[in-house]
Amino acid sequence: MLFFPHCATVDAFQHWIYASPDGADADARDAAWLDLRQRFERGVDYAGLRQEWIARWYQQLHIFEVPFYYIEYGIAQLGALQVWRNAMRDQAGAVADYRKALGLGSTRPLPELYQAAGIRLAFDGDMIGELVGLVETELQKLEP
Repeated sequence: MLFFPHCATVDAFQHWIYASPDGADADARDAAWLDLRQRFERGVDYAGLRQEWIARWYQQLHIFEVPFYYIEYGIAQLGALQVWRNAMRDQAGAVADYRKALGLGSTRPLPELYQAAGIRLAFDGDMIGELVGLVETELQKLEP
């Protein structure tokens, strides 16, 4: 679950850096990263670690070498969590739907592949909230 705020930050940062005239200024880039990190990564205390918090974007290879690719990981994670959710409800049905989507390969647009898998390509609060709730519930079951 901690991946999603980072993924959102990286994607938003890339959109900002490549579209903003301020993107050429190092201090502006650091400030924009912090603003986005605070927006997406709420509740994490980085007191006394401001420079480390800033430096996190320097480590993100995708920003420098494969811009706008990082969101693919978020898309895949959302899909995987939904297939997992479906499998907990109906294992055989979820596997059949997943295999159906895989069988389509690259012949259909991504939203149609997700639909064939019995899932949705959605980044909205309802979808994220449902999946986070499911993961939290399952983790609580593992606690003694």
